[in-house]
Parts: sequence; structure tokens; C-alpha cells
Amino acid sequence: MNIGEFKQSNGRLMGSIATRTIDLPRLGLRPVESSNDRAPLFEIVALNVGNRWVQVGALWEAVAKHTTGEIFLQGTIDDPSLAEPLPIALFGDDTEGYRVAWRRPQRRDDFGPAVRSGPRAPVDEGGFGESTAGANGGLVGAGVEDEEPMPF
Repeated sequence: MNIGEFKQSNGRLMGSIATRTIDLPRLGLRPVESSNDRAPLFEIVALNVGNRWVQVGALWEAVAKHTTGEIFLQGTIDDPSLAEPLPIALFGDDTEGYRVAWRRPQRRDDFGPAVRSGPRAPVDEGGFGESTAGANGGLVGAGVEDEEPMPF
């Protein structure tokens, strides 16, 4: 989903991002000068209430995993005023401008997919063994009948 854009304005990349609950009408992309390979390409800056530019995010270069090999920018906008970081991707270039896209991150499944190969093993009809619950729901068996009941 496109939520904003950045375009050249007086030699600077300026833009905005807007959603139903977020309105960032004046953002800038400030190039980062660093010899570190892991440094971002841009800092995302915004005007605060005191009319000062403050960093609210950063963008790194990424390559699409699809066969296109398209190069784009990805990063996040984060600020104490936001409930959570906003992951974004920018598509385009410095000359024509960038479209800002957002996609809800997919939740990770801790169990992973259920993958079976071959026929299922036969189920033991015995289950987990004899029940340890008596007719009144109390614990029975394994010598517990001889013990004093525990008050709760």
C-alpha cells in the first residue's frame, strides 16, 4: 500500500507520509556520508514542534528477492509518539522521486508448518494409560489414596 512520496525540491529529497492515524506532512531524506558498508544511505528527518529537523528513521539499500533484482530502499520510522515502528520501503530514484510503500509484517509461526512425509504411524489404542481421575474428579491411583487430602 502506498502511503507517501518523496521528490526533489531545491536540491533536497522532501516528502510526506500519511495514514489514517499518522500524518507526517514534511519529511526529508538526508544522505549519510560514511565509509562503513553497514551505514544507511539516508536518515529520515522530520520537523518537530520546535521547528527543528530531528531524525526519525533511516533507509538502507536492498535488492528484491524476485527475479527482477530491483534495488529499493527499506527502513523504519520510529519515534516515542508512535505506538510501534513503521516499516517502509521506497521505490524509485533520486531524479524521478520515490513512492513510499508499507506492508504489514507477516507474523512468524513458532510451530512452523506441519509437514508429513509418508503414511502416518498407527495410533496406539491404549492412549496415555489409565486415568488418574476418580468418579468425583479427585486424584486416584499411584498410592495417593493413602495420603492426607491437601487443603487449598
